[in-house]
Amino acid sequence: YASYYGDHMVLQKKPSGAVVWGHGELGATVTVTLSGASGLIIMEKTAQVKGPSGTWTTVLDPMDHGGPYALMAEQGLENVTLRDIYFGDVWLCSGQSNMAMTVLQVANASQELAAAARYPYVRVFAAAPARSDVELEDLEQIDLPWSIPTAENLGHGNFTYFSAVCWLLGRSLYEALGSPIGLVEVAWGGTPIEAWSSRRVLQACGLPEDTGREGPQISLWHGACFNLKPALCFAPPLNLALSSSTSPHQHLSGPQMPSVLWNAMIHPLLNMTLRGVAWYQGEANAFLNTDQYNCTFPALIADWRQAFHTGSAGQTEPLLPFGFVQLSTYRRRSADDSFARLRWHQTADLGVVPNARMPSTFMAVAMDLGDEHSPYGSIHPRDKQNVAHRLLLGARAVAYGDKDLVFQGPYPTRAILEVTRGLLNVTYSQELICRQREAQAFEVCCSSQASPCQWLPAPVVAVGSHTVTLALSGCRTLVLGLRYAWAEWPCEYQACSLYNPQGLPAPPFL
Repeated sequence: YASYYGDHMVLQKKPSGAVVWGHGELGATVTVTLSGASGLIIMEKTAQVKGPSGTWTTVLDPMDHGGPYALMAEQGLENVTLRDIYFGDVWLCSGQSNMAMTVLQVANASQELAAAARYPYVRVFAAAPARSDVELEDLEQIDLPWSIPTAENLGHGNFTYFSAVCWLLGRSLYEALGSPIGLVEVAWGGTPIEAWSSRRVLQACGLPEDTGREGPQISLWHGACFNLKPALCFAPPLNLALSSSTSPHQHLSGPQMPSVLWNAMIHPLLNMTLRGVAWYQGEANAFLNTDQYNCTFPALIADWRQAFHTGSAGQTEPLLPFGFVQLSTYRRRSADDSFARLRWHQTADLGVVPNARMPSTFMAVAMDLGDEHSPYGSIHPRDKQNVAHRLLLGARAVAYGDKDLVFQGPYPTRAILEVTRGLLNVTYSQELICRQREAQAFEVCCSSQASPCQWLPAPVVAVGSHTVTLALSGCRTLVLGLRYAWAEWPCEYQACSLYNPQGLPAPPFL
């Protein structure tokens, strides 16, 4: 039997119990022993190897944070011992290329890589890109086994490992909490949400579960991929770039196919006890099933939660905290509103999270972090530090219950029309800081009918502590709607119109 955990891993600390699993001979009894640095046995568990997959599973008693520990699994005369294990919080990081961007690729990369050695209790693990037409029990291949961070394994290359967003979030969590953090990266560039979704999600949202590929298909090896049989491991080439020509009418293939990444990269991890998820995905869906994302994203969150809760024997909490990055920018002067629509759909069309459709979630707004001169293309901004900081605030508030923390920007609570003066007064939930008075960020729907809508700029004429006053000079008919930052590239770098005093931008709304 074997495990792809390896030495140096982090297991989930209390109040949850960490799940440990592996392979064995059918019907055999496996004894799992956890011991401290002195060799003192702390706990012992037994598990039966069950068919048809020949796997065993056991739940460790909840443990305080700390270590190091050794974990030994024995079956008859065989045994495997994993060392330098710590208990802390385990976070899963998933998505497409902005999650896959490595620490080597971000702003101030050399400083960030040099700082890696200061965080030996933040442990990192990266699954290799893999796809499958059926749900797998094991990862096909591993890019980075559980490791202590180094400059090499945080900056191994472009879009390989280790994820900059994941690392910067985990490092900040360690600084904030003072306990070990385990980071699991499972990402693949250019992939739509449908590929990460189980068939249940696709059915719930009325999407096809199979696009009917033609021709011969690669048959992936469905066994465990450990050091036992490396020649049988298979990982298709990494698709780094997102083509601007991708459209719903194109024939999907490879890692874009429905459910293939759920099958090969998420399903094998469902036994893990997790503390939270960080997700950075959506660019591919600005060009594919864009207006279904308000169903597919909440459905994926709910489905992953249920699957991890069940797979971990109830140890991963049912409302697993789920953080995500709202889309940043792509083309500066594009008239296309697909990015704007996708940002809105990322909140289930409610503007802010957590909300009724997306409980226990948090969002990092990133539309003000555009990077037109990124060497990786403007769709890949290099400022991942601000992204991670905003995710950290949401994680501390939503996952760790810091009630006094401001973790999101100001959002409108009401709008009052002064018809005779041609003004619209918008009241916000927080104190406002205006960085760009002249920007045409606000628009009004100025029509006698709702569809099609004629959107006209509504210039800002005054900004109070909690209010924005807009001029409606161009609007001679009814005002049927109001929107803010509804563009593919709505802000200059770190300069949207509205922020709160903590520096968090007001999210877009419709």
